[in-house]
Amino acid sequence: MNEADIKNILGLRLPTDPRWVNLAEISLEAVLTDHAYCEQKAATSCITIIQRYPDKEKLVTELSPIVTEEWGHFRLVLAELQKRNLQLGRQRKDIYVNKLLEFQTKGGKAEDRFLDQLLTMALIEARSCERFKRLSEGLEDEYLRRFYRRFMESEAGHYTLFLDLAETYIAKDKVRARWSEWLNYEANVMQSAELRGDRIH
Repeated sequence: MNEADIKNILGLRLPTDPRWVNLAEISLEAVLTDHAYCEQKAATSCITIIQRYPDKEKLVTELSPIVTEEWGHFRLVLAELQKRNLQLGRQRKDIYVNKLLEFQTKGGKAEDRFLDQLLTMALIEARSCERFKRLSEGLEDEYLRRFYRRFMESEAGHYTLFLDLAETYIAKDKVRARWSEWLNYEANVMQSAELRGDRIH
């Protein structure tokens, strides 16, 4: 994916600063630790949404294998840490995700809250995909470039799944309008965020 693909395929309005890869490379233990917890949280988030909406058959069917896949990703990153004699550090506060949660609809219609939950998950997957793309192209370590290429391809599929699920249960025009608002908000979050190499987001 080039810069045009980031906007056309992922929809993101603001690409990651290229300097982020260099910072990540010198903070490898920290960024792998953060990546591991991101995969763990992705699995638990899918479990939570399944528990919250068990009546939505397609959602349950589609997200169930994602739980297994995300937990498998956690194990892959953990194995990579161990192979490099690095430690899985403590989970850190995810400022990026917390900022997204602030934008979610509070109160109001249940449909609006449901939509924002799915769009939050879609956006996290899209940004993760974009960050993994950066790592797959910019790291000096050839093995790690291939390692992150696999994650990039996986996250791209997850991002579209959450949008598809939203459009399964909610009018497409409403989903697309709200998605555009989310993309603009996320771009502002990224623009104002401190550039740090010890975080995936």
